[in-house]
Amino acid sequence: MKAILNSIILFVGDTNKLKEFYSTIFGFEVLEEIPGQWVLLNAGACTIGLHKVGKAYEPAPGVLFKAESNTKTVFELEADIAGMREVLLKANISIGDIKSYDNYDYLLCDGEDPEGNVFQLKQRK
Repeated sequence: MKAILNSIILFVGDTNKLKEFYSTIFGFEVLEEIPGQWVLLNAGACTIGLHKVGKAYEPAPGVLFKAESNTKTVFELEADIAGMREVLLKANISIGDIKSYDNYDYLLCDGEDPEGNVFQLKQRK
């Protein structure tokens, strides 16, 4: 049996903050929402769900939620990885330098969303 990736779910502290980030920066459309609990975004080939973490995982009052994950979400851009990097820098988003590797057809740039979920921008050279 062959499976097809349908959705990626990120457990988050603030669904509204991350909804704003992903819809504003990447232009993802909100498909459904339960305010403060759940947001489903159209990310092209699959959807991204933003699911409020359970109470056992919420940080202490006044402490910002920080993701602890070994997953990286990759977003392929059609063009202008440098321009997207500048947009992210102006929005005070943690984003690294653009890099590439010999015999690899892509430019890459790693960053973190406002809650620390690691993502990568990818653009064909």
